[in-house]
Amino acid sequence: MAPTVDMKEAAAAYEAATQYFLNLARGVTAEVIDVHAANEWSARQCIHHMADSEAQSYARLRRLVAEPDGSVIQGYDEAAWANEPKLAYADGDVANSIAVYAAVRAASLDLVKRLTESDLEKFGEHSEAGKYTIARWLQTYTKHPYDHGDQMVCATKGQA
Repeated sequence: MAPTVDMKEAAAAYEAATQYFLNLARGVTAEVIDVHAANEWSARQCIHHMADSEAQSYARLRRLVAEPDGSVIQGYDEAAWANEPKLAYADGDVANSIAVYAAVRAASLDLVKRLTESDLEKFGEHSEAGKYTIARWLQTYTKHPYDHGDQMVCATKGQA
């Protein structure tokens, strides 16, 4: 039997993760925005990645809710996006990416708050990861802002 999930707690955790990353992204200074920790992205690159990733997650969640039981959840090559000069991960202004991140996370939070525990088992087929449930989506995108936020903290403090 699967453990019970408190959906209010899950939504609060998702919202806390959003705020953690937003606080860091909005507080990064020009002096450190392009500093890299060893083999890691800079704060600028993390911010652009999070906007793109969250735009993907926004569509994925809606697909999982509206088209469950096998719909295709397309993966994407994050490194290719980060290395594509036209996407400006290396030098683009982060203001729009912060706005995109905030908007799509807020819209996804609204939907998360409407989910029930039984919705967590709805699934699609991820092109890279196989069966992909809403529960997995929620776990992944609650953790993701901490992963890249921590990466930003390490980079901006000069830690490897």
